Amino acid sequence: MQSYKYDRVFVTGCDSNTEWQLKWFLKNYVEHNKTPIILADFGMTKETRTWAYQVSEFVDVIDVPRQRVNGWFLKPRTMKIVDSHEKVWLDTDIHVLGDLSSIFDLIEDNKIGMVEDKPWSKRRGEKWHNSGVIAMRGEPAILNEWIRACIDKPKQGDQEVLHDILCESPLKRIQHMTDLPNKYNWLRIQLLDGEDSWDKLCMHWTGEKGNMQIKKIIYNE
Repeated sequence: MQSYKYDRVFVTGCDSNTEWQLKWFLKNYVEHNKTPIILADFGMTKETRTWAYQVSEFVDVIDVPRQRVNGWFLKPRTMKIVDSHEKVWLDTDIHVLGDLSSIFDLIEDNKIGMVEDKPWSKRRGEKWHNSGVIAMRGEPAILNEWIRACIDKPKQGDQEVLHDILCESPLKRIQHMTDLPNKYNWLRIQLLDGEDSWDKLCMHWTGEKGNMQIKKIIYNE
């Protein structure tokens, strides 16, 4: 049996463009969670990296080999190299609202767990998953395929690359994906569609309009 440094961890990451969200994200995370969290460096500034090493909340700060990809395309590669039996990725534009540890009970062997992207599914007439939250145990078989496709067949983002892989056959999504409850990744556009929930644990402020909302929250704190 493979040995791991950690039993279960949360993981986040950023580069110089999104590192402004990091302190806000971390404050919300530690307010509600005790599970160790790891930070992946996608190209942060020297100042932010120095700060990250100084704060005790991050149990590790890892460098992610870029190999011709940057930004969110590095997420699947990060999930491969994180030395933990179970691991859950969280985007830094997520407002953590509660204890997320229950998500680990929903992970299935050899599958990637994500929340359905209901706004995209509705608008595009086919099922989509949102990669703002990614849960897995060990190294699911599809992970290496996703990493390779981010290099060879880049799209708008890592989510779109994975979607193309899953659409290659009708059974692929069933074989490789686990649907997580919506409360683990509630999307900004769902609010625009009139959908909200009192028990949501992650409010995902996506896109530029989401960035504006995060800045308002930070300013008012």
